[in-house]
Amino acid sequence: MQSFRTEIENPVVEQDIIELAKKIELFKKGKVDEEKFRSLRLARGVYGQRQPGVQMIRIKLPFGKVLSNQLHRIADVSDEYSRGRLHITTRQDIQIHYVDLERTPELWAELERDDVTLREACGNTVRNVTASETAGIDINEPFDVSPYADAVFRFFLRNPICQEMGRKFKVSFSATDDDTGLSYIHDLGFIAKIENGIRGFKVLLGGGLGSQPRHADVMYDFLASDKIIPLMEGVLRIFDRHGERKSRAKARMKFLIKDIGLEAFRKLVQEEQNAIEFKSVPIEFNEFTVSKPVKVKAPKIELKDTAAYDLWKSTNLIPQKQEGYFAIGIKVLLGDFYTDKARLLADLVQNYAAGEIRLTLRQNILIPFVREDLLPFFYQELQKLGFAEIGYNKALDITACPGTDTCNLGISSSTGIAKELERVIKAEYPQYIDNKDLVIKISGCMNACGQHNMANIGFQGMSIRTPEKLVAPALQVLLGGGNKGNGQGVFADKVVKIPSKRGPEALRRILNNFEKNGKGISFFEYYAQQGEKYFYQLLTDLSDITNLTQDDFIDWGTNEKYIKAIGIGECAGVVIDLIATLFLESEEKIDLAKNALNHKVYSNAVYFAYSSMVNSAKALLLSENIKTNTQSSIISQFDEDFVQTNKIKLETSFSELIYQIREYAPSASFSEAYIHNAVSFLNVVRAYREQQQKLVKL
Repeated sequence: MQSFRTEIENPVVEQDIIELAKKIELFKKGKVDEEKFRSLRLARGVYGQRQPGVQMIRIKLPFGKVLSNQLHRIADVSDEYSRGRLHITTRQDIQIHYVDLERTPELWAELERDDVTLREACGNTVRNVTASETAGIDINEPFDVSPYADAVFRFFLRNPICQEMGRKFKVSFSATDDDTGLSYIHDLGFIAKIENGIRGFKVLLGGGLGSQPRHADVMYDFLASDKIIPLMEGVLRIFDRHGERKSRAKARMKFLIKDIGLEAFRKLVQEEQNAIEFKSVPIEFNEFTVSKPVKVKAPKIELKDTAAYDLWKSTNLIPQKQEGYFAIGIKVLLGDFYTDKARLLADLVQNYAAGEIRLTLRQNILIPFVREDLLPFFYQELQKLGFAEIGYNKALDITACPGTDTCNLGISSSTGIAKELERVIKAEYPQYIDNKDLVIKISGCMNACGQHNMANIGFQGMSIRTPEKLVAPALQVLLGGGNKGNGQGVFADKVVKIPSKRGPEALRRILNNFEKNGKGISFFEYYAQQGEKYFYQLLTDLSDITNLTQDDFIDWGTNEKYIKAIGIGECAGVVIDLIATLFLESEEKIDLAKNALNHKVYSNAVYFAYSSMVNSAKALLLSENIKTNTQSSIISQFDEDFVQTNKIKLETSFSELIYQIREYAPSASFSEAYIHNAVSFLNVVRAYREQQQKLVKL
């Protein structure tokens, strides 16, 4: 792994990769606890796959922007380390599957040659920062949100305040009031606004999907753009300190907001501003590198089927605010495409557009900056690649997570039913090919990676058990969700649970009923008008499990009898900490704090020292079998069980000592003093631990 030293210019990245390689080696030798190793690799984009012995690698691509050279690099890596398939996620990432764990450092190093990272693509971190795929080209946008999404991504990458949180944290940016970034389902959502000539954002807090979806609260109707990073830092600090850590199911931001209330949370964030080094972080949007379209003569071509071309233009083109330019939408079935086509696409946009593509929240591809006179040529070339299918972002364009194909948590097939439903729409409901008002989404389990519970029509993978105790794949049918715009959305109702093989019939009944009675309104409006009971009565007979056939016990996309097999979810797993490991980590964090101090990064120095003290206190509590949860409860519990009982003698309470982080702004003098306190505290608690161990031996 030392060879990386000569291949990667950024020493921070280089060290990160070397550290991963070292930890893999220690793990293979049994010298690193499995749960601790899992946490480390997840934060580096390495995710356990349903199939044993291989990993899924998630590539973090801020706001879905991929340059041509980066796409070439990703394709090369997939061919070398995987099987040549690329999967676009609903967070604008790319995933590759079936990767050998021991080769992941090499894979990462290869990607970094073109500034592509795995860091914090998984785990209890700030995940990929998403944005409207039309950012920078949208006719209706007040300004381009891309520089702001990019600045947030870079500021919090490797930031110590968000490396070991209780759960993941998701951020989005919407270019317009249409809220195509889906702010209302995010931990923090930003919608572009201008007030009095000042750029800023409407800020939404505490949204989420999963088994208990929650609509985000409006935190600010308008916040100036230079305040969004300080705000997010404050939010992350409070989430890190007060967020649930014992129960994974309740460890998201939405549950913390629900428990303490928006105003109480807002107050905590405000109080935390003393500890934040940068009270204003202006984002120099004029310095942001924007892709420029090439100047090239349009090749002469002759289209054989002008009717098909016209239909494609009507469903797959988006006029840009830049006069004379269009964005081309590519419908990517289930988000899967292959490296041979990826390379040709990269060359096409490099030579005839602006050298970039955008990955979308609906698992598609958008090509910006295509000159109008080049559209026939692009249509021809995309046809050759199989990328000219009509129906981009329309009803035909169904979103689905990988489900039981590769995910540990998948209960029933999401990809198989998605393919079948698309086939049904194409064959039986061609009028929906150009319908953008009907959104269909599918998830393989309740975690909603396919965003099923915010769709007009959603399906969630489940299982059913017959009176004879036989198990069959099933779908929960959800109806009535939708995005109303400007941070307002509606979550779908759970209407009925049916065997998976009856999914197409359920869709037929829903669409037939809507066709007959909708009278020109949208499906979202129609469902609100008719209500849950109406559709329950329409579909309830499909839930009957007394008349199942052999075919009902075989899931979509397979010929084998269904077996319910759910693994352990890794993406947001809670780490089980061992005492010795915690003490070791306390030492490592002190070293990191000292290094940050030497480099004059005072905010990082202080937070590393804070984390060290929390770990040290947690280690001692665990040593006496005292259950721990949030960081704030660890701090108060340590005072109660050790300081107030005089088991540990400190000059002040532990709370007073550690909460200096809230009272003083980061500076050289405070950082140095705070690190000194962390070192002294570690020495005190470790000495106590060693003394207790000696007594036990006696």
